[in-house]
Amino acid sequence: MEILIIKFRNIGDVLLASPLIKNLILNFPEAKIDFALNKETKDMIQNNPHIRKVYMYDRVKMRSLSPLKRVFEEIRFAFDLKKKYDIVINLTEGERGAFYTWITKAETKIGYPPKKGILKNVYDINLPKPWDKHIVEASLDPLREFGLNIYEKRVEIFWDKDDESDYEDFVHIHPVSRWLFKCIKDETMAGIIDFLELELKQKVILTAAPDEREIKKINSILSLCKSEPINLSGRLTLKQSAALSKKAKLFIGVDTAIMHIAAANDVPVIAFFGPSSPKNWGAWDNELLKSGYQKEKGIQKMGKHTVIQEDWECVPCHKDGCNGSKISDCLMSLDMDMIKNEIRKRL
Repeated sequence: MEILIIKFRNIGDVLLASPLIKNLILNFPEAKIDFALNKETKDMIQNNPHIRKVYMYDRVKMRSLSPLKRVFEEIRFAFDLKKKYDIVINLTEGERGAFYTWITKAETKIGYPPKKGILKNVYDINLPKPWDKHIVEASLDPLREFGLNIYEKRVEIFWDKDDESDYEDFVHIHPVSRWLFKCIKDETMAGIIDFLELELKQKVILTAAPDEREIKKINSILSLCKSEPINLSGRLTLKQSAALSKKAKLFIGVDTAIMHIAAANDVPVIAFFGPSSPKNWGAWDNELLKSGYQKEKGIQKMGKHTVIQEDWECVPCHKDGCNGSKISDCLMSLDMDMIKNEIRKRL
């Protein structure tokens, strides 16, 4: 049996689709599974022993092309996918995934139908909307629709031995998201770092993407610190960050892909949430089979993981900051004593 999974989303979204891969293999041990994704998310799937081939859609390159050249590249990518698949599972809402699903001419096509247009009837099986449950659970909906068994719900990421480092016995802090409206106040993050380093005598390692805005944010936090944490910001690949995370005793950060990577590595997570919902995106505990995030807001736990979020009426708003400011007020006034207590519990 040959299966294609399509997930044209961001890094964390792709990582949280990994339980589907493992369960497909457990249901069909001889299956050959391919995966189509956006190029910048490839590290979440590459090295997975159950994936035969990864098709990478280069969004950055596509946007830089002239309209004519873009059409040519879209057609070329489509023809790469046009082979005989028994099943195509599209975990992406929208027309692009639906188009590529249609191109494959698979015997069975399953996915989220576009609301209108010629592709709204492309699927043989329509998936239920994913936003009323955790994204890990949503990624497993195709199995439920097929009447297949769900054996486990482990999120997995793989890397090479060369990606590993020698760091040991530390707390991993990733203070930044590519969407800065998900970040807590710099002063609060600096206070957390100093509390760990100076009061609890814990080594702290900071990471961030090699992005100018993220590095600027890290430098601002460091300028407020009295301690001197190890700063690896901008120096690690995603695979190297994952390998580093595996050795941490605790992860502290915001709602971002690195948080999901830490949870996939079975490292206890303390995550700060603002505009987004833990019911969809909370750190997933691999040892559990049911999400612990049953509320829309407030402090919640799932196994070894803790999500800290204000219990305000407007939370979660699913917006990019308050009143277009790109700053989320609900992340600017978190209680430091409460944060310290959660850290003590996890350590």
